[in-house]
Amino acid sequence: MTARPVQPSSSEQPNIHFREVTFDILSDFLSNIHTQNILNVRTLSDNCGDFKTPGVVEYVFILCKEFKLDPLVGYSAVEILEKFMIKYIEDQFTCPSASGACGGGDGKMEELVFQSIRPQFPLFILSCVQLASKLSLHYKIVDNNMAMRFVQSTGYTVTKEKLLQSELTVLKLLNFSLSPTNPLTYVETLLGVLHHNEPWVALERMHELCLAVLQFTSLKRTSIYQALIRIVSKGTGLSQQHKERFAAIAEDCMLLSVGVIAVAAYIVDINTWEQVAQELSLITGVSMQSVMEFAYVILMHVTNNTDVLQ
Repeated sequence: MTARPVQPSSSEQPNIHFREVTFDILSDFLSNIHTQNILNVRTLSDNCGDFKTPGVVEYVFILCKEFKLDPLVGYSAVEILEKFMIKYIEDQFTCPSASGACGGGDGKMEELVFQSIRPQFPLFILSCVQLASKLSLHYKIVDNNMAMRFVQSTGYTVTKEKLLQSELTVLKLLNFSLSPTNPLTYVETLLGVLHHNEPWVALERMHELCLAVLQFTSLKRTSIYQALIRIVSKGTGLSQQHKERFAAIAEDCMLLSVGVIAVAAYIVDINTWEQVAQELSLITGVSMQSVMEFAYVILMHVTNNTDVLQ
C-alpha cells in the first residue's frame, strides 16, 4: 500500500496521544481507508460532487454548529447526503411514473424530478446530519426532538413522523450501509501516523490548523480543484481527458488529506514543512510533486493570491 506506513518502535510502543490509538489499530485503519479510497475513486458515479457544492456544505456545517456536533459529523453527513441524493435522483429518472407523467421528454422529465426534490431537500440534509451524528463515536446525537425544535425555530413545522420517514428513506435507499469514513477521518488518521513516525511534529497545533484548512478547502472545493487541474494540464486548457480526471482527483480523500496537512505544516513552521510533506508522501504513496502542487494551490486560495493560478 505505502512505501512507509507506520514505523514500530524497537522498545515498548509509546502511547499515541492523538485519539489515543494504539499502533496496531492505527496501522490497520490506515490500510483499510487506503483500500477504500482506491475503491471509491475507481467506482465513481457520473454525478459525484454534485451535492458537495459550497452552499450545501456550508448548510451542513451550520447545522452541525447549531447542534454543537463534532466536526467529524459534518463531513460524514456530506458523504451520506451525496451518496443518497445520487441514488435517489437516479431512481427517480428510471421511475416509469415520472417518465409517463412528462410524456417521455428528457427535459420535462428532468424538471419534474428536480421540482419534486426541491421541497424535500432541506429535510434530507437534516436527516443526513441526524444519521451522521448516530454514526459518531461521540455521545451526542441529534434526536427527533432536537430536530423538531430546530425546524420550528426557523419558522417551519414538521412532525416526528415526517422526520422519521425522511431518515428511513435515506437508510432504505442506501440499504442501511452508511460508511463512517470521510475526509476528516483521513486527515486525523494520517496525523496520528505522522506523529508516530515523527514525534517532533506539533500534533495538537497541526490538528487545529487542519480543521480550519479542511473546512476552507471544502467550501472552496470547485475553484481549488479547477486550479489544480490547470496545473496538472500545464496550462493547456481542460481537455476531455482532464475533465474526466477532475472527478477522480476531487474525490481522492488521500490526496486531499496530504494537501491539507502539508498546508498546516507550512503555517506552523515553514522551515520543516517540506520534511513533513516528504513523510506524508512516504506514508501514502502520493508523489511529492502532487503533495506540493496541491498544497501550493490551497495556499494561494488561503492567501487570496489566485491570480497566479490563472
